[in-house]
Amino acid sequence: MFSEFSLLLMIAAFAGALFLRLRQPALIAYIVVGILVGPSVLGLVTAHNQIDLLAQVGVTVLLFVVGLKLDLQHIRHIGPVALATGLGQLAFTIVFGFVLILLMGKSPMEALYVSVALTFSSTIIIVKLLSDKREIDSLHGRIAVGFLIVQDLAVVLAMMVMSAMRGDGDAALAELALSLALRIGVAAASLYLLMRFVLPRVVAMMARSQELLLIFAIAWGTGLAALGEWAGFSKEAGAFLAGFSLASTHYRDAINARLTGIRDFLLLFFFIDLGAKLDFSMLGDQLWPALALSLFVLIGNPLIVLGIMGYMGYRRRTGFLAGLTVAQISEFSIVFVAMGISLGHVGTEALSLTTLVGLVTIALSTYMILYSHPLYEFLAPLLRVFERRHPHRELGADHDHHYGEHPDVMVFGLGRYGSQLALGLKAAGLRVVGVDFDPEAARAASRKGFPVRFGDGMEADFVESLPLKNTAWIVSALPDLQSNRELLRVLREQRYDGGLAIVAREEFDHAALRKLGIAHVLYPMSNAVDYAVGTLTKLIRQRETRP
Repeated sequence: MFSEFSLLLMIAAFAGALFLRLRQPALIAYIVVGILVGPSVLGLVTAHNQIDLLAQVGVTVLLFVVGLKLDLQHIRHIGPVALATGLGQLAFTIVFGFVLILLMGKSPMEALYVSVALTFSSTIIIVKLLSDKREIDSLHGRIAVGFLIVQDLAVVLAMMVMSAMRGDGDAALAELALSLALRIGVAAASLYLLMRFVLPRVVAMMARSQELLLIFAIAWGTGLAALGEWAGFSKEAGAFLAGFSLASTHYRDAINARLTGIRDFLLLFFFIDLGAKLDFSMLGDQLWPALALSLFVLIGNPLIVLGIMGYMGYRRRTGFLAGLTVAQISEFSIVFVAMGISLGHVGTEALSLTTLVGLVTIALSTYMILYSHPLYEFLAPLLRVFERRHPHRELGADHDHHYGEHPDVMVFGLGRYGSQLALGLKAAGLRVVGVDFDPEAARAASRKGFPVRFGDGMEADFVESLPLKNTAWIVSALPDLQSNRELLRVLREQRYDGGLAIVAREEFDHAALRKLGIAHVLYPMSNAVDYAVGTLTKLIRQRETRP
């Protein structure tokens, strides 16, 4: 077993390095490794139970971290749109998917199973991609996580309903509904009592040791995951609730920082396990139906999310970025259809069809999400139909119009670094205006005492409305290189000739921005180190000169 694990890790490391060299996502490399070492190709690995266990722990840690980052304030703002979008996408995919599959000559029961399977998106893959892009805390990231949770709950409900179809019809369904309502009520009450009276004291005690805090976090996450599965929900739902229960404590950032490396290592086994479980022996006959359904998922699901969010008052950019996260089916889809086979409802052809759709949509949607910003810029003119003339839900944050006509500095991107930078400049006596397209970030920054304009820095129409000619300096703290490129393009179109500084989050961003002609690039890590070195040197020399 040890030799197999070492071989597996070596193959994964070399494959990941190759894919990164080719500018491809590492998770695709891990899925390919799973296919190669699995029984369908080389059959090099036999420790399937051990790999599956590590994969389950990895999923648990991932969902725990997602719950850890979910603030109650976010739920208040994101809850309605997440619920409406999640339920709308579920209804659209089931109804139209059912009709489409019937037209392919499938039986009604097979069409029902496969159409329901097409509604489930992979929370694990999406959260990993958004985390890697640092968009999990963005507006579209939070909305996406919200309706993915709605889907996860729908998975559990669908499995319970289909399982109950073995019973006595209406009586079994009535008992199911009562049992589900009772368990949800007990879970909600228990979680409230724990968060209110128990967990704050327990976590404060554990936090006296960083190592103990890490062990407690993993134990709490896996414990509630196991409890969730025992209660008839899912391990993923239990792990998410475990993280959410600690989200209001003062130690969530410390827990999150220590879990990041463990999460990434364990998720390696999840993606390898997913690739190893793909069965290619029965996929040939399902090729064309799978391609048609893949296009339906890749195009139809994002469009319905875009339409619902546009109707609810969100900009087309936010709806598009959130919609891309439902352009694939998940590992739960395969599990759901496999359950149908065990119940005698469908045959193996349905599983083959679902597996192939999963393989195609996961691979293609990964690239769609990774390159979402360039893809949006290309499609933006065609997406105007999905945006209201007055996107009130996002524009609601734009309540501070007194931003002044002659600001000294305009800061784009009011995340953690950008808002602190703006506060520091304001404290230095400069007139500062903040700009952000996330309504919650805009509100939070406005409460800190400086005027904020709400809008998208990559939208030429919005940037044109800003007092650029009277602004001495623009500082961009946008989170990724592509956003900064688009902002730079818009500023050049507006003939902005003032000072410009851009924050580089990574070393390669620094080099790319230099190539774009940006003379003033701020690198937070280097700046912090330089300040620390200067301060410590001064203190050390002062101590040495004392008599």
